[in-house]
Amino acid sequence: MIALLQRVSHASVVVGGALIGAIDAGLMVLVCAEKGDTEKEADALLAKLLAYRVFSDEAGKMNRSVADTAGGLLLVPQFTLAADTNSGTRPSFSPAASPQDGLRLFEHFVRRARAHHATVATGQFGADMQVSLTNDGPVTFWLQVAPAARAS
Repeated sequence: MIALLQRVSHASVVVGGALIGAIDAGLMVLVCAEKGDTEKEADALLAKLLAYRVFSDEAGKMNRSVADTAGGLLLVPQFTLAADTNSGTRPSFSPAASPQDGLRLFEHFVRRARAHHATVATGQFGADMQVSLTNDGPVTFWLQVAPAARAS
């Protein structure tokens, strides 16, 4: 699974003109399931995400996690993160999980996030979303947890 996380001062998701998710300071995270991913990879990615130190401590060093700061999480499904861009000028999405597996794993990821973190908002799987954010820093990181079969 892949997570592209951005430290934000605020972020929101609108679908069909309606605000469906928003946070103040925290992390806006694009989440993508790839072929072969399971709940095991989702859980490992979430654990890494919640503990990843991207917020400044009193000395100005990135030593605090979203859990340490009690910041918000805005989780947005984003299958295009799995794009294969190695040839041509049109991406291939063959590395992405099927829509059914992607939905199942995104919903699992959200359930587990809500069980472990106080403030969790989401985008909507399969929807045409308008995502707005103010990247704080800017600070952006790519996290990936691959299944054992792909990890080598």
